[in-house]
Amino acid sequence: MIEETHENRLKRLLMRSWRRGIKEMDLVLGNYSNDKLADMDDAELDLYEALLAEMDQDLLRWITGLDPVPEQYVDLFARISEHAKSRGTAH
Repeated sequence: MIEETHENRLKRLLMRSWRRGIKEMDLVLGNYSNDKLADMDDAELDLYEALLAEMDQDLLRWITGLDPVPEQYVDLFARISEHAKSRGTAH
């Protein structure tokens, strides 16, 4: 099995962040990944990648506060939400 380079992983996660399917999530996750991915360690990248595997409809309900964020994502989602608010891309 060929190991993915760190650089390729960042590029892949960046692309997945910007191509979600729901424009609001593209903006929230795309901008977050532009600003934060390069500074994440492997454990943070693993968690972020798991988050990207979630359904857009669930992510949108979490970011808008309609549903509670699953425990494993609470801290990460708080950072994403704060980042979106600071950029004006979330309510």
